[in-house]
Amino acid sequence: MSLVTALYASPSQHLLSQAPDHPVLYFAPSVLQATAKRFLAGFPGLVTYAVKANDAEEVLENLMAAGVEAFDVASPFEMARVKALMPSAVLHYNNPVRSEAEVATAIAHGVASYSVDSMGELSKLVRCGVPLSAEVSVRLRLPVKGAIYDFGAKFGADPEHAVTLLRAVAEAGFVPSMTFHPGTQCADPAAWGAYIETCATVARAAGVSLSRLNVGGGYAAHRTGAAPDLEAIFAAIELATVRAFGAEAPALVCEPGRAMVAESFSLATRVKAIREDNAVFLNDGIYGGLAELPILGNIDRIEPVSTKATREGAPVERVVFGPTCDSLDRLPGLVPLAGDLGEGDWLVWHGLGAYSTATVTRFNGYGAIEVVTTDRLS
Repeated sequence: MSLVTALYASPSQHLLSQAPDHPVLYFAPSVLQATAKRFLAGFPGLVTYAVKANDAEEVLENLMAAGVEAFDVASPFEMARVKALMPSAVLHYNNPVRSEAEVATAIAHGVASYSVDSMGELSKLVRCGVPLSAEVSVRLRLPVKGAIYDFGAKFGADPEHAVTLLRAVAEAGFVPSMTFHPGTQCADPAAWGAYIETCATVARAAGVSLSRLNVGGGYAAHRTGAAPDLEAIFAAIELATVRAFGAEAPALVCEPGRAMVAESFSLATRVKAIREDNAVFLNDGIYGGLAELPILGNIDRIEPVSTKATREGAPVERVVFGPTCDSLDRLPGLVPLAGDLGEGDWLVWHGLGAYSTATVTRFNGYGAIEVVTTDRLS
């Protein structure tokens, strides 16, 4: 395992010494490993990492070094990527829609757990010869609030259908389990409580004892205000499980992606121009590392770095554009930035390790983001 050695102490040290004119992602392995250990120590069950959030080899290697041994994969590519680095890794395939070819690849990789949200997908697993030793989780959906956006519009079975599916999973001979996803950037423990209680109701109605309950991802990363209290969510999940299932409480599984990796990366963008109306043009935008801001909203931890002076001017709310020729390449609303910000300065956006590289495009020839390893991010 070739863990990358940090060459710089911090993003500002690299920026001031190298003056890059392209966007740079700064990766702090120590931060990632500390977050992984926080989940491993605090969550009352198995911790798996949702590879979709950031599939970089250095991310996977550092999670493995921290003790993560199970991974939630959504495609054959992610299966191969994890297994190449850790042949013994346990794979959970919780994307509930798959082709027969993808199922065959999953079998070849020894996938231990699958999810389903329709009878057709369950029949596909049977038809393709998934071993009966595999765990099959029925994915539940509920109209629960508390997240920035809900996954229920695309995946999940309503409680009544979940009863039928769970019974069919058991009758097929698979190891019966349930799973859910409370939605992206969820910070409300009550959302998990509602899902857990309904899973217990579904299991009783189906007459099936659950082997495990996957309480999903959705754990919020630090974007604005105070950092989310993950330990409070862990405690609420454990309490809700005991209350809902009693002595028959299943083993728990979680699959954090965003909350696991977000804090270990910061993105530096350079100010290309400041217009007379105070509009700011950056060398990266919504087609690059800032792709999620129009979806999840702006973040408030933005650090200015300048070769000329410490930027401490009172914040001024500005329109912020990315570098492409598309007028849609604009951050939502107005962004408060230092009033004395100047052209050539950099803005370091903290907490952008999730999806900042996974969804980047090369529109207009932009989008090439260098990754630099640092000891710390501030």
